[in-house]
Amino acid sequence: MSKLCCVRTIRIAERPNLVWVELETDEGLTGLGESFRGAEAVEAVIHEQAAPWLLGRDSRRIEAISRHLTTPYVGFGAASAELRAASAVDIALWDLAGKRHGIPVHEALGGAARSEIRSYNTCAGYAYNSGNKGGGAAGRRDVAGDEAAVGPYDDQVAFMRDAGALAESLLAEGFTAMKIWPFDGYAASTGGQMIALADLKAGLEPFRKVRAAVGDRMELMAELHSLWSASAAERICRALEDVGVFWAEDPIGKMNDFGALADLRRRTRTPICGSETLGGAVSYRQMLEAQAVDIVMLDLAWCGGLTEGRKIAALAEAYARPLAPHDCTGPVTLMAGLHLALHAPTAIFQEVVRATLATWYRDLVTGLPVIRQGMAQAPTAPGLGTSLLPGVASRKDAVVREARG
Repeated sequence: MSKLCCVRTIRIAERPNLVWVELETDEGLTGLGESFRGAEAVEAVIHEQAAPWLLGRDSRRIEAISRHLTTPYVGFGAASAELRAASAVDIALWDLAGKRHGIPVHEALGGAARSEIRSYNTCAGYAYNSGNKGGGAAGRRDVAGDEAAVGPYDDQVAFMRDAGALAESLLAEGFTAMKIWPFDGYAASTGGQMIALADLKAGLEPFRKVRAAVGDRMELMAELHSLWSASAAERICRALEDVGVFWAEDPIGKMNDFGALADLRRRTRTPICGSETLGGAVSYRQMLEAQAVDIVMLDLAWCGGLTEGRKIAALAEAYARPLAPHDCTGPVTLMAGLHLALHAPTAIFQEVVRATLATWYRDLVTGLPVIRQGMAQAPTAPGLGTSLLPGVASRKDAVVREARG
C-alpha cells in the first residue's frame, strides 16, 4: 500500500494563474502536479472536494482515482476548475508512480516510442500568460506597436516587428518550427465576426517576412486563439494557404462546435489544429469522429492529466492524427507533456517557450527539458524528473494549504 497522507497546494502572487499540488505518501514519497488559470478556484476544489476523499487512498490506483475525480456531476464535462484540479492530482500520481519504481514517467506509461522529439518555439515573451489574472484573451499579453523588448527572448515583440530576424535567431539555436499570432489584435473591433482585407494583409506580413528571410527552413504555425467566427476564420485560413503554414490553431470561438470546425476544415487547405481548450477523452473522440481537425492538441493540466492524456493519444493514433502537447503555462505541465510526447506513437512536437525556459521556469523547479538542436531529450530521472525548488513554498508571496490524514 502507498497511502496518501498529505495533499498540499502552493500558489505564488508573482504567477497568479499557476497552482501546484504536492501529494505525500506514507512511504516518504512526494509527487508534483500543476494546473493553470483560475488557480484559487482549482485550489478550492482540491481542498474542499478532492483532498477529503484522497487522504488514506492507495496512490497506486491511478485509474480508479482518475475516474472518481473526473466523472461526478456538474462541472466535469469540460476544462473546468474541477477537471483542472483532477488534472493536477493525476499528474502528481504519475510522478509518484515513476518515483516508486525508479523510472521516468514515459517508461511508467508503457515505454517511449522515441528518445527525443522535435520542439517548436511559441513566440511569447517572458510573462505572456502567467503574470496576470484573467480568462481568455484578458489573460494574455497584447503588444503595442511601439513597445520595447524587455530581453533577448521577447519573441512576441520580435514577431510583430521583424519576424524574419526572429526566425533566423531561432534557426541559430536549432529550432526549425515557430508559432505566432499576428491576427489577434484585429479581432476586438468586430468581436471576431470579420477581418478587413487591410488587417488580413497586415496579419500575413510576419509570415511573409519569415519566408523571405529563411525560406522553407522554418515551419510556421498560426495561433488564432479562438477569437474568430467561422467565416472570419475561413478568410484567414484561406489566406494562410499561400505561406504554407503547418497548422492554424484553435481558429473558431467555440472549439467544441465540431460541426462548424469540420465545415471550416473542408473549406480550406490549411491544416486545422485543436484543441488545448477541450477536457476529457470523450470531447476528443467527438472531435475526431466529426473529422474536424488535422492535428490533435491537448493540455495535460486541463484535460484530466496523464490518465486522460494517454487515452486521447490512443484516440489520435486510432484516427491516424498527429499529437502535439501544449505548453505556454508552467514548467510541470511542460515536463508532463514531454513524457507523453515521448510515449505516444503519433506525437510530432512538444511546444516550448524559450523565454520562460531561460528565465522564470528555472526559478521554480529543479529540472527542465534538455533541448539539443531543437530536439527535446527524454528525461532519465524517476517520475517527471522535476520538483519545486525548496524555496518556492517559503516565499513571502506564497499561499500554502495542507490537508493531512
